[in-house]
Amino acid sequence: MTNAPGLTARALAGGLLLAGLLGPVRAEGIYTCVDSKGRRLTADRPIAECIDREQRELNASGTLKRKIGPSLTAQERAAEQARARQAAEEANRLAEEKKRNRALLARYPDKATHDRERAAALARADAAIETAQKNTQEIMAGRKRLDTELEFYRKDPSKVPAKLKREIEDNEEHIRAQQRFIGNQDSEKRRINAQFDEELAKLRELWIQRAAPAVSTAPATARRQGGSSAVR
Repeated sequence: MTNAPGLTARALAGGLLLAGLLGPVRAEGIYTCVDSKGRRLTADRPIAECIDREQRELNASGTLKRKIGPSLTAQERAAEQARARQAAEEANRLAEEKKRNRALLARYPDKATHDRERAAALARADAAIETAQKNTQEIMAGRKRLDTELEFYRKDPSKVPAKLKREIEDNEEHIRAQQRFIGNQDSEKRRINAQFDEELAKLRELWIQRAAPAVSTAPATARRQGGSSAVR
């Protein structure tokens, strides 16, 4: 009993010293983990020995504040960022695809509408080809006049006037230009058909998806109506 006051004083002093040492740690947080050797470590900051594993940050009361995942290497971070970018790009692609599908359905609610627009696009290309063919005929008619003039110099082509030569060259170039235009319009018709074929394949899927909810709810509606009539 005589030593009780001394023991109490030493315990109090030790408690104050420990509190003084731990006070700053608790103010900043307590980090704890089990390292690769199985040792449980504790520190007042993230623990370097556990950078490759999960660490736990505790409140001053010792309760869990948060878990800190393993720190990634530069290569792991780059791979993680690449995966995140890929996931974001895929999400954007899907969102954009849904947006295009909604616009496609709004523009072509049925096959008849789609067929009409295809026919109209092809008709515009055909009209352009017809105009070019008429232009070609007119240019070729002009060429006949030039050929008639050229007949005068058949015996001595060296005497053909420069003006006539230029007119013949211009005429030939105009014919080639019209032929190129007609070829481009033929390519445009193939492009139009390919585009509408691709759209039609997609639209058939969208039309089926749009009709599916109505089909699936129809039997349930019929059952409810049948049950109501039975009650009556």
